[in-house]
Amino acid sequence: MAGEDGNPNLLGLKLKEKLAAGDLALCMTVRYSRTVEVVQIAKLSGYDCLYLDLEHSAMSIEACAQISLAASMAGLAALVRVPSHGHHHISRVLDGGAQGVIVPHVDTAEEARQVIEASCYPPLGSRSLAGLGPLAGQSVKPAEAYEIINQNTMRVAMLESPKAIENAEAIAAVDGIDMLLIGTNDLCAEMGIPGQLDHDDVRAAYQAMADACKAHGKAIGIGGIKEGPMLDAIYAMGGRFIMGRVDGVLLGQAAAKEVSDYRRLSN
Repeated sequence: MAGEDGNPNLLGLKLKEKLAAGDLALCMTVRYSRTVEVVQIAKLSGYDCLYLDLEHSAMSIEACAQISLAASMAGLAALVRVPSHGHHHISRVLDGGAQGVIVPHVDTAEEARQVIEASCYPPLGSRSLAGLGPLAGQSVKPAEAYEIINQNTMRVAMLESPKAIENAEAIAAVDGIDMLLIGTNDLCAEMGIPGQLDHDDVRAAYQAMADACKAHGKAIGIGGIKEGPMLDAIYAMGGRFIMGRVDGVLLGQAAAKEVSDYRRLSN
């Protein structure tokens, strides 16, 4: 499929441009949904992208691919959190139509470079060209496909440990990494302050990541913090990508409100 400028599917690139312009990008986390109807919900609700979580769900690669392609057709970017750094995880979700990959537990610049190696075609990496594919392979020659998909794919490194925060600047300096994203709950657990999302050490970690991102022109992602003064503080640091609540949580909140509203009838 072609974008507005005639190039096949540049939605991921548009997300990069949105973030580079300092605009807010809101992402629904998909962990329980298995069918493409979740794309319609996200679109009508006003989200900018979907975050398909293969690290903490039983979602199949097939369901992930179908939702990713549907998201593209609806004008939303589909980003997938893979279970590990393994190239076989990264390349499969990208070949299936994801426009970005979110890689958990990136602690060093070397691990960030491994992400680029697995997610980029030559000369940036060594990803294998699948041929017919949902992003570009079906409509352009290989040389052009390499360039288009390398530009189109968004690569996000998750920082989830004190070691990762210490190495934030080195990770941000890796060519091809587009965003650093803190997994705040895992970081808190690693720091010995589980659940304390408003802790001063969390604020300091975000500031260190924000400084690294600004120094190297990378986007700043927020994971695990959904509301309150800490969210405001990170936004002020430049955080513009917000990993929203999980689909199941959103459903549960809406269901609880409806039940509460109905129960008032008998009170």
